[in-house]
Amino acid sequence: MSNRVKASHILVKTEAEALDIKNRIENGEIDFPHAAGQYSFCPSGGDGGDLGWFGKGVMVKPFEDAAFSAELNKVTNPIQTQFGWHLILVTDKED
Repeated sequence: MSNRVKASHILVKTEAEALDIKNRIENGEIDFPHAAGQYSFCPSGGDGGDLGWFGKGVMVKPFEDAAFSAELNKVTNPIQTQFGWHLILVTDKED
C-alpha cells in the first residue's frame, strides 16, 4: 500500500456533471487538465486540478480512500464528499 500519492481532481456540484465530464475525458473530447480548468470550482482547477503529493490523513476520508485505491492514470468514478463530487486522477504512488 502506498504512503503518498500524486493526484489531480475536478470538483463539481452534481454526480451527473461529474459523470458527463468523465465520459468526455474518456472519449478524448477534452483532457483532464483542461476539464479541471473549465469545470472545477476548486481553486486547483487553475492548475489543471493538480493537488501535488499528499499522504494519508490529509484529505477527507472518502477522497483519500478513492485516491489511494485508484488505478494509476485512470480517472475514478465520481466520489462524493461534503465539498461536492470529485473526479480523481492519480499519476504516481510512492511507498
